Amino acid sequence: MSGHRYVDTAEGLAEIVAACRAQPLVAADTEAASFHRYIDRVYLIQLSTRRDTMVIDPLAIADLTPLGFLLADSNVEKVFHDADYDLRILDRDYGFRARRMFDTRIAAQLVGEPSIGLAALLERHVGVKLAKTHQRADWSLRPLTPAMLAYAADDTRHLSALRDALRQRLQALGRLAWAEEEFVWLEELRWSPPGEAGEAFLRIKGAKALQPRSLAALRELVAWRDGLAADQDKATFRIIGNESLLAVSKALPRSIEALSEIRELPGTLARRHGAALVAAVGRALNFREAELPKRERGPRFAKDPEFDARVERLKAARNGVAKQLGLDPGVLCGKSTLEVVARARPVGRAGLTQLNDLRRWQVDVLGDALLSALA
Repeated sequence: MSGHRYVDTAEGLAEIVAACRAQPLVAADTEAASFHRYIDRVYLIQLSTRRDTMVIDPLAIADLTPLGFLLADSNVEKVFHDADYDLRILDRDYGFRARRMFDTRIAAQLVGEPSIGLAALLERHVGVKLAKTHQRADWSLRPLTPAMLAYAADDTRHLSALRDALRQRLQALGRLAWAEEEFVWLEELRWSPPGEAGEAFLRIKGAKALQPRSLAALRELVAWRDGLAADQDKATFRIIGNESLLAVSKALPRSIEALSEIRELPGTLARRHGAALVAAVGRALNFREAELPKRERGPRFAKDPEFDARVERLKAARNGVAKQLGLDPGVLCGKSTLEVVARARPVGRAGLTQLNDLRRWQVDVLGDALLSALA
């Protein structure tokens, strides 16, 4: 199988979706452009059957409804690699929901693969080496070059063969049911906004250590940068990076000349944006105390040595089972789930099965060890 079909008409989309729905399996992937654009969206959708590969241009097709029908068709298995983000942005942009999936990243984790990136897995199991030329390509550009389209097509072209190899390994290890349970959980993934836009400055690393006046400056600087990024439709870091904004916030420069003393601010950015940076800082310096942002502190829980001890016993039990199975401990059961178990202190397997955070396969594989650790 080589080559691909570029689909940029409603008629072409209807035709390939009909062909895909006649197949038992379709591999899927999406390309966005958050590395380049302020307003991110799906810019390319790739589909591969076992024989053919199609690259869909969603910018050229007004109605992608047929694709939604394909994704929701439980008669067709959809193969993704690391489906989480793809599913969330397909929900965000189109309201599409996928059913009956196989995620090669999850499968690789559950068989104990040391490297779970697509390139490493394809090289190991399929003997295919992916090119890395267009890893950071701007998929919003039109027209896309033949090389970019070929690169995108390769992301799904070999997924069915990888799925076969990993599924066979899951069966041999008796872990196929584990993976299938995880795949069902993927069906519930939905897009969730990253939080209030006005609070984005608080999520910058180092923000919460700033004094209130500097925190106000950071708030003003981030708002200015986001506005400029939106106007130019550029990723925010392509305007000016977080480290530079944090340094300006700490220094609180009162003049353009003072910007030259800030080591983390490149001279080119100081010259390009100097007036706007100083103006943002000036607004923060003029705020009254009551107008300064408050640093919210999360709830403080009283130290509970007994709870901490239970968590440590559960971790030790989990780690022992993980070692026997050849799995990363976090794949077998994450720390947050162990904390739920420690807090609930379930009695017997029936108690474990009532915890929504634990999968059935985890109860089967890990239940006795967890209960012994709690006893």
